Amino acid sequence: MNPEIEYELMKSTASELRRAAAEHRRVRDAERRNKAERRSLFGKRRTS
Repeated sequence: MNPEIEYELMKSTASELRRAAAEHRRVRDAERRNKAERRSLFGKRRTS
């Protein structure tokens, strides 16, 4: 295959992987925040 095409394909793949990783981090962070909020909410209910 043409080296320039291979290079462009590799760059495109790397960019897609970075985008997917960033999305995955955002989802995981949101899940973690939701769990923390739920935990603090239940803690408040128990004390009141």
